[in-house]
Amino acid sequence: MHQNPSDTSAATARERHDEVVLRCEGLSKTYSEGTLYTPVFDGLELDVRRGETVAVLGASGAGKSTLLHLLGGLDTPSAGEVYVTGTMMSALSDAARGALRNRALGFVYQFHHLLPEFTALENVMLPVLLRTGRDSPSVAEASRHARELLESVGLGHRLQHKPGELSGGERQRAAVARALVNRPACVLGDEPTGNLDEKTAATVFDLMLSLNREQGTSLVLVTHDRRLARRLDRVLELHEGKLRQLAPHEV
Repeated sequence: MHQNPSDTSAATARERHDEVVLRCEGLSKTYSEGTLYTPVFDGLELDVRRGETVAVLGASGAGKSTLLHLLGGLDTPSAGEVYVTGTMMSALSDAARGALRNRALGFVYQFHHLLPEFTALENVMLPVLLRTGRDSPSVAEASRHARELLESVGLGHRLQHKPGELSGGERQRAAVARALVNRPACVLGDEPTGNLDEKTAATVFDLMLSLNREQGTSLVLVTHDRRLARRLDRVLELHEGKLRQLAPHEV
């Protein structure tokens, strides 16, 4: 019996969409100082599939940024595991963990964190130039891809401008381009529009969703803005150390 090629393509697409690119199992974090122990959360479970968009809501101090740092391998959990594209982060050396983070994850923060002495183009190129291994692109390739991304976010005329010469919205768009330059499996955003006025925030958010669709990159965004959260595939709430999926009427 011959299989229809279109059926095979559809099955491959479904399999790819079902692929879990970011997972945490039994994730716990407790801070200690002397004999004082402060638990942030305990036993969190989360799967993020390829191309999926997820919002994480919660009050200030609930641990949203801590969760994002753990998912990104920027902090170490007290218990549990984080898997990035199927690889257990705790099993890696510091160097290997950094390489995986650079290749598979992108980060956008409330404050852009662009390097002030570098141009927009150089800032976006930097994650590519930090890649190691046989698949590392040349400087010319890094420059070309960074230029294309900056043009796609409307900054083609600002390539040689340094962060101090850009508006707040332009700096954040450059930060989005930098997060996507290595074509990561998932972008982690910590209040990425929280430092912008309402109109500029909406523009940057629209841009992130557009690039998510174009590149098939997953998004996990910590936000206080429920209006923005409603536009994502899933909305989770971190409350009293527990992660709960919200129904549409609760957002």
